[in-house]
Amino acid sequence: MLKKGEYPSVRIIRKPKPKNPAEDPPKTRRPIVVPTAPLPEHISQNIETIIALHTRHEQDVPRHQRVVEAVTTFFGRPAFLYSILIAIAVWMIPNVLPRLGLPQFDPPPFPWLEFTIGTGSLLMTAGVLIKQNRQEKLAEQRAQLTLQLNLLTEQKVAKLIALIEELRSDLPNVKNRYDPDAEMLQEAADPHAVMEALEETLTQELEILQNQETSE
Repeated sequence: MLKKGEYPSVRIIRKPKPKNPAEDPPKTRRPIVVPTAPLPEHISQNIETIIALHTRHEQDVPRHQRVVEAVTTFFGRPAFLYSILIAIAVWMIPNVLPRLGLPQFDPPPFPWLEFTIGTGSLLMTAGVLIKQNRQEKLAEQRAQLTLQLNLLTEQKVAKLIALIEELRSDLPNVKNRYDPDAEMLQEAADPHAVMEALEETLTQELEILQNQETSE
């Protein structure tokens, strides 16, 4: 029981202040390493071959052509469009609004602006053509390489079929030893004959379409 004038005692419990994360010593985080399976050897060799082909092609490009292609690459970015719009606006404002107190160096119809734009368009066209010419040469080399590899693959497949048919003919347990489809596939296709047949077929198809159009 409390007497008159006495108050109950209160116990103050101080909670610990939260630690400032900035005061804590920085913890070293270990980099997360994701285990990856190594690529097969033939895939790695193919990647290295492709990289070597690109590297050799890039090394043959002269320095002045690299500069032209770098500038041409900038032409295809949105920043170049914005810069052109800003430059045209800065060019036209003092010539259209003489009240601003700026000198009119190219009054309407803006002959110097037209000359500048025409010259810049000519230079941009030349730069784009230079870059496209090199890309077309690289694409042609790739197409030639693809054609050579396809022809070599055709010859290898025909040789494998011939070996399998020869092995099958030597097996006494095989009943049907003759296969006409396999007999045809043993010989590699002649690319010249394929091209002539393709051209003839395309010519006939075009003639049929022209005859249909004239009859209608």
